[in-house]
Amino acid sequence: MPMPLTYLFVPGTWPERFAKAIAAGAGAVILDLEDAVAPADKAQARANVCAWLLANPAPTTRIFVRINDAATPWYTDDLAALRIVKSVAFGLMLPKCESVAQIAHCLTAINSNSQSDAPLISIIESARGVQQVDAIAQAPSLLALAFGTLDYAVDLDLPLANDAPAKALEYAAARIAIASRAAGLPAPIAGVTPELDTARVAADMQWARGFGFGSKLCIHPMQVSAVHAALTPSEAQLQWALRVLAATAGRSTAVQLDGRMVDKPVVLQAQAVLARILPDQPIPSSS
Repeated sequence: MPMPLTYLFVPGTWPERFAKAIAAGAGAVILDLEDAVAPADKAQARANVCAWLLANPAPTTRIFVRINDAATPWYTDDLAALRIVKSVAFGLMLPKCESVAQIAHCLTAINSNSQSDAPLISIIESARGVQQVDAIAQAPSLLALAFGTLDYAVDLDLPLANDAPAKALEYAAARIAIASRAAGLPAPIAGVTPELDTARVAADMQWARGFGFGSKLCIHPMQVSAVHAALTPSEAQLQWALRVLAATAGRSTAVQLDGRMVDKPVVLQAQAVLARILPDQPIPSSS
């Protein structure tokens, strides 16, 4: 099954919006116990999420729970509460991941003998996380890596004005993408865009796509369609891919197309373009 293109956060304090988030069209929904929840509301958010999971053991979309990180006083209680929940239809998001040991501890704490390991996404959002990303990517039961760009910028004291962070994020983005590929993981998940402006969201996704990222974290339903649009091949790209595959069909050697040589790497690129067509997007005929 292909990975989601969008992961939509919804605060654990808003249980009345859980179903609305699922209906918003995102590929996955993240019930958040961490950044979107104030310290005084952590216990209530945890109770809301657990109650919802028990009432919806087979939700209609992919559900993840972002727990609090291991350095906080809420981490142990998050794991204990989720261990009690017998539904296996949810995954975990581990923030501020900096070691394989953190992943192993999280999974050991939450998985009972009657459950298979919950799929886990590790968020890399610190210098230490980037330093250890190659080992983290090889951890058993890891589903994917995500880039926590905002916390990473804070950790390195990066400027946040205008587009200044983009250059400073390049090294970490490349490291995360390469580690994911080397470990055989899906393309990593791009970080949050604080602005709700759809053009900025699309631009951020296109920037991340240039480093090999294949999906994005979203904080508002209106961001979902912007990400999908940014990841959808253009008509020109689709036509190019169809022409490449038509020209190389049944051939084992390179061919010439539009004055350029087309060999196996180009064919693989064309196949990748067609693989990015969304389920509701029609496949055009070649012209």
